[in-house]
Amino acid sequence: MRKQVLVTVDRGETRVAMLEASGDPAAPTKSRSRSRGRRRVNTVPDGYRVAEVYFERRGGRSIVGNIYKGRVDNVLAGLEAAFVDIGLDKNGFLHVDEIVLPGVEQARRGRGNGPRITDLLKPGQEIVVQVVKDPLKTKGARLSMELTIAGRYMVYAPTGEGVGVSRRLEDKERDRLRKEAKQLDLGGGGAIIRTAAHGATRADFERELQYLFKLNGVLEQRVKDTAAPALVFQEADLSVRVVRDIFSEHFERAIVDDELAHHRLVSFFTRTAPELVDRVELYDGEDGPLFEAYGVDPVINGMLERRVDLPSGGYLVIDYAEALTVIDVNTGSFTGKGKSARLEDTITKTNLEAAEEVVRQLRLRDIGGIIVIDFIDMARSRNRDAVLKVLRKALDEDRTKTFVVEISPLGLVEMTRQNVTDGVREIMTKPCPVCSGEGVVKSEETIAIEFARHLRHMVIEAGDGGPEAYLLRINPKVTAWFIADGARELHAIEGETGRYFHFEGSDGLPLDYFAVTMEGTRAEIEEHAVPFRAGEEVHVHLVEPHMYNDDDAVAKVDGYLIDVVNGIAFVGEKKLVRIEEAGRTIARAVLVGVDAEAAEEAARERAGAREKALQASRRSAAAKKGAARRRERDADAEVAAALTDDSPIEAGTAPAGLDDADEAVATPRKRSRRRRRSGDPDAAAAVEARDIDVVVAEEPVAPAAEDAPVPKPRGRSRRRTVDADDGAEAPEAVVEETPEPAPVPPARKGRARKRPAEAEVAADEAVAAEAEEDETPKPAAKRRSRRKVVEEEPEAEAPEVEDDEDIDGDDEEDGDDDALSSRPRRRGRRGGRRRSRAKAQADAEVSD
Repeated sequence: MRKQVLVTVDRGETRVAMLEASGDPAAPTKSRSRSRGRRRVNTVPDGYRVAEVYFERRGGRSIVGNIYKGRVDNVLAGLEAAFVDIGLDKNGFLHVDEIVLPGVEQARRGRGNGPRITDLLKPGQEIVVQVVKDPLKTKGARLSMELTIAGRYMVYAPTGEGVGVSRRLEDKERDRLRKEAKQLDLGGGGAIIRTAAHGATRADFERELQYLFKLNGVLEQRVKDTAAPALVFQEADLSVRVVRDIFSEHFERAIVDDELAHHRLVSFFTRTAPELVDRVELYDGEDGPLFEAYGVDPVINGMLERRVDLPSGGYLVIDYAEALTVIDVNTGSFTGKGKSARLEDTITKTNLEAAEEVVRQLRLRDIGGIIVIDFIDMARSRNRDAVLKVLRKALDEDRTKTFVVEISPLGLVEMTRQNVTDGVREIMTKPCPVCSGEGVVKSEETIAIEFARHLRHMVIEAGDGGPEAYLLRINPKVTAWFIADGARELHAIEGETGRYFHFEGSDGLPLDYFAVTMEGTRAEIEEHAVPFRAGEEVHVHLVEPHMYNDDDAVAKVDGYLIDVVNGIAFVGEKKLVRIEEAGRTIARAVLVGVDAEAAEEAARERAGAREKALQASRRSAAAKKGAARRRERDADAEVAAALTDDSPIEAGTAPAGLDDADEAVATPRKRSRRRRRSGDPDAAAAVEARDIDVVVAEEPVAPAAEDAPVPKPRGRSRRRTVDADDGAEAPEAVVEETPEPAPVPPARKGRARKRPAEAEVAADEAVAAEAEEDETPKPAAKRRSRRKVVEEEPEAEAPEVEDDEDIDGDDEEDGDDDALSSRPRRRGRRGGRRRSRAKAQADAEVSD
């Protein structure tokens, strides 16, 4: 992977950024560009992204690698550690495993495996220690007595032994380097071959050893000449340290914008790696600041944000806690790609992107300690394995030690990362002075309720001899709670305590600021508290629209509110107003001069626009209501038509007058509940007439009965026909006649299902006459009832026919009571209907 290093130095701090290729970019090309009239080489590469950023403030320089001559201040057997004074504000911490003394065998790392620390160190003893970890928050620096001096290719340990090789190198390269370093003369010490030694030869190691031996000699001499506690060796500055540790043949160049830093880097590489000197470039600054020209500043600003967006639309949320750092993964606006996208695929893609971005953020922000990553739950184990694989592969590029645990069933990944520095967040920020680092503050309502409670307690403590009124200084946002809704809360407190309270203050006050600025009589407080009088003209700054009146604006003067009538058009401007009314907490004012006329004209226009909008809204509501009624009527008509069963009539069987009956029956039945409820018998009869079926006996040769009175039809019912006088057997047929209005008892509530008559045949005159003589009016049967039809001769029962409309009228006026009272119970609707259809078909065949 191709890399670059950017180093920028100013009076306040030193910053170093490492750029990594985000893909496989082509080799950078040099092109000429003209800037400010001069020619320069523009070598800004494409396809790179910021991978790591390091900061070092002049007052907060890292002390890792520094060697001190210190004095043991305290030895704690319970902690198996000693605190050493090294001349800093806090004593350093030295664990028993880090103690190296001449002639004392060093214990293997662990607990209880070596001699006790009280036998090794005594208070007041002088020792030489090296800082291995910077002080963090309340903890002092971590110390070690195993001294090391870092070079480019190796780390020399004067008190160590043997040669070690970095595990980050491949096995084949490690074996080669171990053989190259085996013949080196280490002067009784030890060495560790670094990752940067990839490709180095024995000659490179010997040249660097001479440099490290010289540094060690200087160190030993300073230890002898210096009294404890004191610094005897200082590690190189940030620019040299970073370039020394990471710069290799994989780096294309190091760009430095400071001449002194550039000179130090060139001098260092001249001694350690002459072949890399040409890759160190001095930036002339013609394109602006180095980090700005290379797009590093926006990345630094983003490192302080809590949310990090992902390419697909998901995002990360990074939260810091005392014990650990939590990173949450969310899909955000990403809903998958294509119509065939599945939830599992969407989640997996988001998690894969998050795994790479998490590692990048850990490196950028230098987050250490325990880290918990909450990936989105994945149903398939292979997807979880893929995410974990991507995470570990990305961590391979991290130079800091890490350890990753498997994904838990809840989608959590636990990992640790070595704490090397305080991190960017600790260096660049400080706790919020308002919330003290908590991240939240009390709301205005909470503070106002606490103040109200305090006011009651204050009055009780003052007793009966206390002042009549108080002038309080609080934040206007808290004041708004007291004076809202007509100062209901303020009046309630004054009613309970018998005292009067006035408020003043400004927006610059903290929310929880509370002070009593004046006590006295009500008149004294009002004279001092109310800053304006009626009729007074003042210049005020209109800051915001009125909360309840759309035409007004609000001005604030030291927490005192002024309602400016018709001032909405001048929000944000300073205007001359005249005070009309002045109260304890708010005044009412009007604009003066030309502004008043313009405000009134604008108010009239707004009022007219509101009136037009109101009328349009009313018309729209009325139109919607009418449309809803029409849709309801149309829906009722459609339902009625859908419930109508249009059965065909056999050719040649319909008598005269059939067309008129068809037209009457085909007319859709309208909703008649309102008319029935109103008690109109004619209306109820007209409605019920459409829902009654009657079957009568018919003689083929008899003319249709026209003069017989036709009563109000009734609900469908089954009944037996009476015997004819002549005893002749007449075939049965379904008939339907136009009903005449007649009083009918209320039918059963509910919508009846209408069925048109299959045929309309005029009743025989003899049968009609007999029906008029024999039948008497009976109570109307319930809707959807069926009646059995019996042939005229008692010994032969006529087949059952389902009637659709009872419109002959004989049942009501002249029906036979005995015949009606002897009819059987109606059958079930479905079964009776099927049997009636079968018998109707049989009757049709008989009539043919």
